[in-house]
Amino acid sequence: MIKLSFLSDKIDILADSIGLPVGLLKLAICLFASFPFCAVLKRLPDNNKKLRCYYIISVSFFYIFGILNIYSGFQTLFISSLITYLCSRYLKSNLMPWTNFVLIMGHLMYSHIYAQFFIDPNADYNENVGVDITGAQMVLVMKLTAFAWNIQDGLILSNPVTAPNCDLTEIQKSKAIYKHPSILEYWAYCFFFPSLLTGPAFDYIDYENWLTNNLFSEIPADKRPGKKRKRMIPKSGRVSLWKAIQGVLWILLWFKLTTIFSNKYLFERSFLSKNFFYKIFYLWVLSFTYRLKYYGAWSIAEASCILCGIGFNGIKINADKSISFRWDKVQNIDPIGFETAQNVHIGLEAWNQNTNKWLKNYVYLRIKRKNRRAGFKSTLFTFLTSAMWHGTRPGYYLTFACGAFLQTCGRYYRRYFRPIFIESDGKTFKATKIYYDILCFLFTQLAFGYLVQPFVILDFNQSLYAWRTCYYYIHVIILGTFLVFRGPFAKSVVNFLKKYHNQGSKDKKQIYTSNMDELNKLSYILKQKEEFEKTEMALGVPTPDFDRKEVENVIEEVNEMKEELREWKKRASMDEQSEAIKEAVKSLKQEVGSFLPHDMHLSKKSE
Repeated sequence: MIKLSFLSDKIDILADSIGLPVGLLKLAICLFASFPFCAVLKRLPDNNKKLRCYYIISVSFFYIFGILNIYSGFQTLFISSLITYLCSRYLKSNLMPWTNFVLIMGHLMYSHIYAQFFIDPNADYNENVGVDITGAQMVLVMKLTAFAWNIQDGLILSNPVTAPNCDLTEIQKSKAIYKHPSILEYWAYCFFFPSLLTGPAFDYIDYENWLTNNLFSEIPADKRPGKKRKRMIPKSGRVSLWKAIQGVLWILLWFKLTTIFSNKYLFERSFLSKNFFYKIFYLWVLSFTYRLKYYGAWSIAEASCILCGIGFNGIKINADKSISFRWDKVQNIDPIGFETAQNVHIGLEAWNQNTNKWLKNYVYLRIKRKNRRAGFKSTLFTFLTSAMWHGTRPGYYLTFACGAFLQTCGRYYRRYFRPIFIESDGKTFKATKIYYDILCFLFTQLAFGYLVQPFVILDFNQSLYAWRTCYYYIHVIILGTFLVFRGPFAKSVVNFLKKYHNQGSKDKKQIYTSNMDELNKLSYILKQKEEFEKTEMALGVPTPDFDRKEVENVIEEVNEMKEELREWKKRASMDEQSEAIKEAVKSLKQEVGSFLPHDMHLSKKSE
């Protein structure tokens, strides 16, 4: 095979001359090259889906082979996408989404393990030797596992027998796919170049609506651009430019601050000699510098998605009755929301938002049994999936485990301390609440500074060392919180704090369950269910509640898991599926031949 490495070699020379990591420079080139490519993409004929799909795939191939020069990386992405295509199209079983999930996650775990043990450990994310394709594979895993579930949901909803009794949420129903796409459209979705390397990930139905222009059907004709030919995709250049500028500013700030703050300083003797408050505030600032790189990359990638139109999220009617457009459909990060968060849960909701949605809709809620509250089993599988998706390094697991407990502490503080700063009407804040807000902000941000160090350091011993320099103070606070609110004197402490709660207003649950008609009661119950599902998840890590009833159900759920595993083995034997796999390969060859050029198709036949 002829390697198209001419451009890649030139970039290698340029990176060496300016002192930038090769992988970082190549990634930046791909991110910024997406803007002119997206400008062309949105202007291709609206009704020519094939042309747009070929264009998308061609640009992605240019990135992979021409700029990045990672042939093995292409093989990795191709294999994952092929597995899901075969499973979702030909594996006729209610276990199909789980079979696909195991295969795709297994492939990702192989990539993580290979990167950890067989690539130079001194090369951070392989930036010094090239781009690590594992990041792109992580984005693809979200798309592929969601795609399989969407196909299964479409089959359930289109069947008059199974549709009435399905336990799908409204969001899951809205993402269902009723007709399997052609292999060309499917691969254009998998290799969608604006989000190929860094995300954002999005569901296939959003991509299909963009490809068929159904996404823009509600836009009035006078708001469509173009003089002679009215284009379906509205103007988005200014919005995209502003988002890209934000991304560039975050990157520049990252370059500047990394020359001042470094986690290498944590392991120097001079850092150990500093006082406690200096250390914890240094970790805070250091964690901010870590985030800047992600703010920049995700903002720039989102900007290119906005430019090509897939970021369109509907029409907004302004106060003066004018119409404006929303462009936050694929938003992945809210930097201001994260940096001003007053509790861990809100902070994590603003971070990696599409991963949150994926883990909630395609892992957490898929594990729970019909008509039952998600419990230990959902929490365990989601936690493991989130950690395994990020990688096999010990640092990820240290961060996620600590973060889960920290979220629970936040719930205790909000439940028992916040009402002290609210007036008797239950709505008006007391003048002293400003002190509560400042304290919550400081604690949350300092906690994040402590929490994320293993996520970046990755090594187990070094991560513990970084925490030890600050005397494990967040772990001490977590332990103290659980002793106070779950220990032998918990009841006395809670009763003491409740004395300072407002007495003039009833508990919300009490209000809604007394003196109300049945319709309002039902509305309240549905709203509580929605709020529960919303607050249970953050960064894919469910908040452990540790209620007594929940603990009592753990043994029962473990036994159920064993029984389900036995059933899985019975129904998912390879003997039953071997014929389906053979048929899948045969049909795939036919489909590939259907969109190859005619002369190439004939020549392959003659061979």
